[in-house]
Amino acid sequence: MLKEFKKFIARGNVIDLAVGIVVGGAFSKIVSSLVDNILMPTIGLVIGGIDFSSLSVTIKDATINYGLFIQNTVDFLIIAFVIFLIVRFINKIHPKPKEEKKKAEELIVLEEIRDMLKKQKRTK
Repeated sequence: MLKEFKKFIARGNVIDLAVGIVVGGAFSKIVSSLVDNILMPTIGLVIGGIDFSSLSVTIKDATINYGLFIQNTVDFLIIAFVIFLIVRFINKIHPKPKEEKKKAEELIVLEEIRDMLKKQKRTK
């Protein structure tokens, strides 16, 4: 079982995935900092000095922090857009190989029959 686990871990896909998760986590922190400390305060100033992190509604004992939700939504949109750009760039660098269209089995047989008939006409 240990050998099987080592073989599983040694495969490129698992290592690539692990690196992607670590880099993605670090990137997420950078984007969160960008949104929390630069973008949202700037947007708040532009639309009238609003501090999004403190926007909330209190209903009885529950506090709904919709300002934090807005910040997290902006985080997500930035990360999703950057991932989209990366995938798009990678797809341009490594285009998918074009699949050759396979001829239908019947078409292949008909072409063989045609070729055989042509040969017969030539030999006569």
